[in-house]
Amino acid sequence: MDWSKSKSIFIVVFLILDVFLYSLYLNRHTEAQQVQEESIGEKNIEVRLKEDNITYEILPTNTGKAAYISGKVKSFEEEDLDIENAENYRIDKNKLVVTLKEPYEIKNLDEASSYNDFLNLNVYNGASYTLWQIDKENRSATFFQKANSRTLYYIKNGLVTVYWNDRNEIIRYEQTLLENLEAYEEEKVLTSPLNAIQAVYNKGLLAPNSKITKVDLGYSTLVQITEMQVFVPTWEIRVQTEDEEKEYFVNAVEGGVLNLTLDTAVEEDEEDSLTTDDEIDLETELEKSRE
Repeated sequence: MDWSKSKSIFIVVFLILDVFLYSLYLNRHTEAQQVQEESIGEKNIEVRLKEDNITYEILPTNTGKAAYISGKVKSFEEEDLDIENAENYRIDKNKLVVTLKEPYEIKNLDEASSYNDFLNLNVYNGASYTLWQIDKENRSATFFQKANSRTLYYIKNGLVTVYWNDRNEIIRYEQTLLENLEAYEEEKVLTSPLNAIQAVYNKGLLAPNSKITKVDLGYSTLVQITEMQVFVPTWEIRVQTEDEEKEYFVNAVEGGVLNLTLDTAVEEDEEDSLTTDDEIDLETELEKSRE
């Protein structure tokens, strides 16, 4: 055996091991430092919220980590559909538009359960949507798709909108759907709910004497590449003021406040569509979105 050669191999192996252990130490040190900084920040935000008489409910726990998820826009085909109560329907790109043969009566416009029964009976994969907004003026209600029991906020390709007549009977609905929803990359350390509140507070968006009524974890669009989309964990923060209820969203990985509305959802494909090639380098686009 060539001892000199073996010695060189051992040296290289130990160098690699040292580099690995050092990188592991740096990662642990960075995470510990981040936790410490967040802890200090949380103490400060608690004091400031109290001074402004801004209250909040019990915050979510066990949400320290979550993965990005990806999904594919469903292209509806006639063989996918079995809508007994459809007078007619059309497929407009990835949107399904259905006019009902027999109108469906809504017993209570303000109750989610009144709509859930309709979705379960009449809408393709209807149980995967949750009520988000009721617009009585325009006689419509909007539902967001869910993934792993978490809401996909303002995703153009994961919506159901129902419309009713002056007798409170649903007569038509429109649907888009995401499929093959699954984890994309490993889980990421998330900013805490209180730090998400702090991000909104630092933007001057929380008025004194308001009440934070809900803090929940869902997803919003990070990257959209025509048929494929990637979604980032997102904090939803609902705030009740003296006059109205407002909603805010915070990127749960990066910590930035997001601007999400139905208008921005409608513009998703115009701003982010890149190609119809399913082999596009999704990693490259994901990195661009983080810059």
